[in-house]
Amino acid sequence: MFFIKDILRYFNYSTRQNMENKVTIHCTNTDSYKNFPVGTSLIDILKGFSLKTEFPVVNARVNNKTEPLDYQAYHNKTVTFVELTEPSGMRTYVRSLCFLLAKAVSEIFPEGQLYIEHPISLGYFCRIINISSVIDQAAIESIKAKIQEYIDADMRFEGVEEETVQVVKMFRERGFEDKAILLETSGEMYSKYYRLGDSVDYFYGCLVPSAGYIDIYDLLLYNDGLLLRVPNRSNPVELEPVIEQPKMYNVYKEHLKFLNIIGLDNVGDMNKANQEGLMPGVIKVSEAYQEKTIANIAEQIASRSEDGVRVVLISGPSSSGKTTFRMRLEVQLMVNLLKPVGLSLDNYFVDRDKTPLDEDGGYDFESLYALDIPKFNEDLESLLKGEEIELPTFNFTTGQREYKGDKLKLDEHTILVIEGIHGLNPDLTIGIPDYQKFKIYVSALTTISLDNHNWIPTTDNRLLRRLIRDYRYRSYSAIDTLSRWASVRKGEDKWIFPYQENADVMFNSAMMYEFAALRRYAEPILSQVPNSALEYAEAHRLLKFLKYFNYINDRELPPTSLLREFVGGSSFKY
Repeated sequence: MFFIKDILRYFNYSTRQNMENKVTIHCTNTDSYKNFPVGTSLIDILKGFSLKTEFPVVNARVNNKTEPLDYQAYHNKTVTFVELTEPSGMRTYVRSLCFLLAKAVSEIFPEGQLYIEHPISLGYFCRIINISSVIDQAAIESIKAKIQEYIDADMRFEGVEEETVQVVKMFRERGFEDKAILLETSGEMYSKYYRLGDSVDYFYGCLVPSAGYIDIYDLLLYNDGLLLRVPNRSNPVELEPVIEQPKMYNVYKEHLKFLNIIGLDNVGDMNKANQEGLMPGVIKVSEAYQEKTIANIAEQIASRSEDGVRVVLISGPSSSGKTTFRMRLEVQLMVNLLKPVGLSLDNYFVDRDKTPLDEDGGYDFESLYALDIPKFNEDLESLLKGEEIELPTFNFTTGQREYKGDKLKLDEHTILVIEGIHGLNPDLTIGIPDYQKFKIYVSALTTISLDNHNWIPTTDNRLLRRLIRDYRYRSYSAIDTLSRWASVRKGEDKWIFPYQENADVMFNSAMMYEFAALRRYAEPILSQVPNSALEYAEAHRLLKFLKYFNYINDRELPPTSLLREFVGGSSFKY
């Protein structure tokens, strides 16, 4: 009897011990559960589920937090494996590619410095400085050959976490002062960096496990630097096409020159200026630079008005600050003896039952054809002939256009100012000759970088603005804004970005100090996203990103600042 009890007790103990050495993983891709030994990596967990994907898996969301594939599970987890087609997956791939590029450049040009500066032409613009030779096609081929060596050897990216003071010391000793200052001023006790052979680098997100994951890219000569080409976002077996963007390139170049002259190339430089009490001056210079740019645009319009310009068209993606830009431009136009008059595209919507539908069957209000293009052009033509028109008003409750007796007639000093996402689309004003139009593209083209290898995505700039504005003025939660962002971006890709080079001028609405000012507003909003929400991964990423910026007091922001459109306190009425 006792013998049987001993056997049962031992069996139960062994079973419990065996279970305690296992973790249960819920794979949401297959909605299935499996047990794995404690400490199993995501790479082996992926193999264990025999998951078949169309494109490579490059990272995973573990309990709705993005983790690298070498992450080891020591407790039960819910895991979603992320393919290259997802934004998070593409960021991981591109970071890893950038490390390969940085290592190759450092080995071929030991005295050189690589700057990965900004997105352009659906790739990333890079410069190599402090070298005696010229970067030509032969140099490009040498760099690519080095990168291919790393890929063929499937070199491992090794993440290392150490005390920040030690990481700062290591980067400083290796000549990476930009990374040293960034981490030194971030206030974090520990920092994670990456090793690739005997090379080290820092990235604010995870990398792929090894160089063998990088199987498609290209490097081209581009203007006075290089263009790093990356996989197509929707079909990553192909490269993104090279889209010529000379106007966009020149805007970036001008602003980078400005930052370099005032000594604020990277976030670490900004943090040091903040710690030294210099931010009031930085804000004043930044605001003055923008106002000077707006004044110059107004002067161009005034000059062109003598040659027939009567219509100013303003376009740009979501949260670019188009409305505040328009109001400030109108002030400057009046200084130039012009009378700006606004014409709202919202009043030219077609009746609701004629609105085109999107792929999900809902009304597509962002479509150009949600507007009554013939009627809009008819009214414009009449106005430009000096005739009086009756302005429509769109009733959003009934979904019908109405007329309430509002009239408009232009005189010789009047100029129409029209703001809307379709402003640069030639089909919007197809009945108006080009010589009568002045087209402006507005966007937050972020030029300050975290360090020389970590640029800041322009979309993050606009997303943070939108999060704050949606929460403060539209009663939307962070989850609401984050969940809609992909749809917003899809509309921009279709209706805005293809036409941005049609602009006569481009206005960069990004402020060099912006993220430091937005941080105190964005953090409480993002912190409300629960760990159980799908949007937690993006909220967590943005919160981590904001920690690089030291807080600043926004009392120095003037009431006409473009940022006031989002954080409040503007003297303009919206």
